[in-house]
Amino acid sequence: MSDKKAANQMWGGRFADAPDALMEKINASIGYDQRFYTQDIAGSKAHAKMLEKCGIITADDAAKIDQGLDTISREIAAGEFDFKPALEDIHMNIEARLKEVIGEAAGRLHTGRSRNDQVALDFKLYIRDRVDGLIEQISALMEVTAKKAELYADYVMPGFTHLQVAQPVTFGHHLLAYVEMWARDKSRFEDARKRMNVSPLGAAALAGTSFPIDRHMTAEALGFDGPAANSLDAVADRDFVMETLAAASITAIHLSRLAEEMVIWSTSQFSFIKMSDRFSTGSSIMPQKRNPDAAELIRGKPGRIIGALTAIMIVMKGLPMTYAKDMQEDKEMTFDALDNLELSLAAMGGMIDDITALRDNMEAAAASGFSTATDLADWCVRVLNMPFRDAHHVTGSIVAIAEKKDLRIDELTLAEMQTVEPRITDEIFDVLSVQNSVKSRTSFGGTAPELVKKSAQAWLAALK
Repeated sequence: MSDKKAANQMWGGRFADAPDALMEKINASIGYDQRFYTQDIAGSKAHAKMLEKCGIITADDAAKIDQGLDTISREIAAGEFDFKPALEDIHMNIEARLKEVIGEAAGRLHTGRSRNDQVALDFKLYIRDRVDGLIEQISALMEVTAKKAELYADYVMPGFTHLQVAQPVTFGHHLLAYVEMWARDKSRFEDARKRMNVSPLGAAALAGTSFPIDRHMTAEALGFDGPAANSLDAVADRDFVMETLAAASITAIHLSRLAEEMVIWSTSQFSFIKMSDRFSTGSSIMPQKRNPDAAELIRGKPGRIIGALTAIMIVMKGLPMTYAKDMQEDKEMTFDALDNLELSLAAMGGMIDDITALRDNMEAAAASGFSTATDLADWCVRVLNMPFRDAHHVTGSIVAIAEKKDLRIDELTLAEMQTVEPRITDEIFDVLSVQNSVKSRTSFGGTAPELVKKSAQAWLAALK
């Protein structure tokens, strides 16, 4: 029997002619949804067991179906399965092969279900598996970053606003900011997983089924919290895809922000970090170059990932209830987005583990740009009992003198400072060192090295 005739048999007696070649090409999804084979077989096995328990199919047919699905699973895993585009998708390919393996009993498997609830189930199981993997990856990235933060808890570097030197911070504190971001990313995936964990199986095409099925049984067998409560929503829902891609997009943005900083920090102008050859490339013409290509590629990935989110939202925005073939367009871009996010997480973890912080360069940069000006103002408030706005004005005037003389604030003489505020004493020079500046930032969440070390250690303990 030809593939096209086989496809017509799957459709039943409604269609007499085989589909046009172009129709077959635009309609087929087997080129990418074969990724679902594990989930499709798991769903079918659970469905068959339920049909047997409910007395809808015989124990003999259920056993044949179970054994046949195991055979097909082994064939696909071994690369021996012949995927046929004429059979459109993974569901019909497996069902057709099941008939070849076990005969007539295969035709009983589809009782009480539709491809509409079947594809919703397969995709949800697949996304759930991918989310579990992403949660593990983010946890691993948080751990390697927290370890690096503990190591560099007292390495002073400039903190920036507007990419201008603002106040001294520590490199460990800077890295822990990303641990906080990734913790939120992880929680978003965890939240998305909770919401998606209801089973669409048994909703059938859209209205449920007249067969006495047990949807709670299949939901439990597949690790769901329960069955979806509304059959229309069960097959129409792709929120779980959009929500996962939204979480993926925010995660990718966070990765991209650190990647951008790594690109900046590794330049000869900054020289805050050094990347080894493991995550750098050379130039075809300039032998001196060490290019941070891994970081640049991570910086570029959000375009694809955010694009996938935008695309699925556009696909779904105008669809009436319940299923429409448009929804077939939800898969390729999702696969691509999640593949690239996984790769980015792995590469970022490798780079963080690999980088070496160049302490002297960081500290020298931290001392530039009048970064301890706020410390001077705080000293005036604390010691001279000056209102902060007055202290701000005094500090600004002293900065102007230093800027005119092309000096750092701590390079001015006491007499020069006293021309602005006579009550300033030589105690001010203790405040103006970058080391003392970071040590003084002891408020909760501040950059004091001891706080940074404790925070890193707390994260490491929590992640274990």
